[in-house]
Amino acid sequence: MKSKILIAIPARYHSSRLPGKPLLKLLGKEMLLRVYENVQKVKLTYPEGCVTIVVATEDQRIVDFCQENNIDVRITSDNCLTGTDRCQELLKLLPDSYDFVVNMQGDNPLCPPWFVKTLIDEFLKDPTCDVLTPCVQLDWKALDQLREHKKTTPFSGTTAIIHPETNNALWFSKNIIPAIRKEEKLRASGNVLSPIWRHIGLYGYKTSVLQEISTLQQSDYESDDLEGLEQLRFLLNGYTVRIAKVTYKGYEELGSSSGVDAHKDIKRTEALLEKYGEYTNFNS
Repeated sequence: MKSKILIAIPARYHSSRLPGKPLLKLLGKEMLLRVYENVQKVKLTYPEGCVTIVVATEDQRIVDFCQENNIDVRITSDNCLTGTDRCQELLKLLPDSYDFVVNMQGDNPLCPPWFVKTLIDEFLKDPTCDVLTPCVQLDWKALDQLREHKKTTPFSGTTAIIHPETNNALWFSKNIIPAIRKEEKLRASGNVLSPIWRHIGLYGYKTSVLQEISTLQQSDYESDDLEGLEQLRFLLNGYTVRIAKVTYKGYEELGSSSGVDAHKDIKRTEALLEKYGEYTNFNS
C-alpha cells in the first residue's frame, strides 16, 4: 500500500501583529497563494494521489479566496493556539486518512520547495520516523553572521546536535551548539563547513504522533524561562526527531528569513522574491 501524504497549510486570518496576513500581497500576489504554489511544485513530483494539499483556516475570507483559486480548504476552530493544533483538527475534518502530515505554515512564502520534498522523501524511506524536520550545515561565513545576529537578538536562530549515524536529533538550543574548542584549527583545515547545524522551523509528523503530541505536558525546557522550543517536548517524551539535511542550493540569503510576522518583514521578503524569483527552476 502506498503512503498518503498531507501537506497542511495553516492560514490564520486574525494575526495579532498583522491582521489578514495570509491574503497580504507580496509583489502583487497573495502570500497564501505563493505558499500553495510552492508546495504544488512538490506535489507534482509524486505519483497522482500520493500528496494532498489542504489549507486550514478560521476565517471565511480565506475560504472564499481558496475557493476562487481552486485550493482545497477547511474551516477550523478559532481556538487553535498553534499551527500544529490546526493541523490536528484538520485531520478530523478530512474524509481520507494519511500516513504523514507536513505542517507548511501559510506565512512562509520563501520556504524552498525542496525542503518540503526532502521531508517527504525521508519519511517514504523510513516510515518509522516520528517527526521530521530540516537542518542546514552552516559554513563559516554563515556561522559568523549568526553570532553577530545573536548579539542583538540572542534568542533568534536555533541549532541542533545530530547523531552522526542515525541523523536523529539529540538536542536543540537557542545557544550555538556544540561548543568549538579549536575553531582556528578547523577553519585552517580548508573545510568550508562549520560543525554547526541550524534548525529550519518546518515539521512533518507521522499521523499517529501528530494526534498524540497535543496531549503531552509542556516541559520546563519548552517554557519561555529556558529554551522555549516545542520540539524539546518530543525528545523528552521519547519521540524520534529525524533531521533531514538540506542545503539552500545557492539561495543562502533565504536563511535569514523565517516568515512574514510583522510589517517590517514585508519589504525584506519582497526584495528576496525580486532577487530569487518564485522557484521556477525547482529541481526535485
